[in-house]
Amino acid sequence: MSGQSKPLTLARLEDLTLGSFAFLPSSETLDHLIRFLSTWSGSDKLFMLIQYTAKLLVPFLQWRARLQYGAGLRKAPTSLSAERLGKLGGIISDARMLFRIWGLLPIFQWMISMERSPSPTRKLRTIERLQGWAMLGYYPLEHLYYLLSHSIIPDKLALPSVTAFIPFIRTRPSDRHIPLNLGTLGLWSTRFWAAYVFLQLAHLREDSKLLQMRQRTLAKNKTGASAAEKEDITQRKRALTREFIANLAYLPQTIHWSTEKGIFENEVWLDVCGLVAGIASWKSGWEATARKPAPSLADMPPMEPTGEKIAPHVEDILKGVVESQAPSLDEL
Repeated sequence: MSGQSKPLTLARLEDLTLGSFAFLPSSETLDHLIRFLSTWSGSDKLFMLIQYTAKLLVPFLQWRARLQYGAGLRKAPTSLSAERLGKLGGIISDARMLFRIWGLLPIFQWMISMERSPSPTRKLRTIERLQGWAMLGYYPLEHLYYLLSHSIIPDKLALPSVTAFIPFIRTRPSDRHIPLNLGTLGLWSTRFWAAYVFLQLAHLREDSKLLQMRQRTLAKNKTGASAAEKEDITQRKRALTREFIANLAYLPQTIHWSTEKGIFENEVWLDVCGLVAGIASWKSGWEATARKPAPSLADMPPMEPTGEKIAPHVEDILKGVVESQAPSLDEL
């Protein structure tokens, strides 16, 4: 009879146990999350959120432990959970710095492509050139800082002697050395990063002006802006706003770490700024990796037949929403 259940065979039992994931529906959100986290930038944003959330929970848990100790509800005025979260935040911070060890490569790629595809305005081109050179100063100093902080390299680097470049001549060790100071390396690497952040704020201001010009041009059009064009402008405005919030949150961090005494007595404010920057950057990256719906035929411009071959183009899913935008470097 059709109403009778299937016999419980060994294959059926395997399907019900080992194959139980067959009963779960596919998830677009899960696909989106994997697509985002499979990129270097996406995984860095996740680690950034965990890092600063853990660091912000530490003082709260310590404060709660002191209150409970004063009320006689705890044997000691310390929190084991706070200690563990502090270690987690430190490990993630160290790992994020290690993952940036190859950060110069995309900077070289960006600076080369920038000269071959100039920015819309001369001012933007100058800003992006300065940003590239600021990163060329930032990354080597941070790499030296990281290696020195873990005692991987000595605090003195020997300069090569003149005979080292002459073949068939025995080279003597050089007496000249370059001293490496951990604090100095940290200060100057962050100062280059601060310069990048200031330049990025200026870049976003120019991007906003260009976007406003485009919006006014579309408004003067007889047919007006199409639905796709309006949606595109809205998305670009939203992306610029989030990028502005992220860099505005980075600004106090860079200023604090660029000075010997800092500007904050309580470093909790640094963690607050880091969390704000992480949330804004996560939202920007999440939206950038979302699959866009295919454009309708009404929104597609007519194409004339041509015999010219067009090179294939692979779209970068984390490309900035504004074409002229400098790469977003959410570091430290």
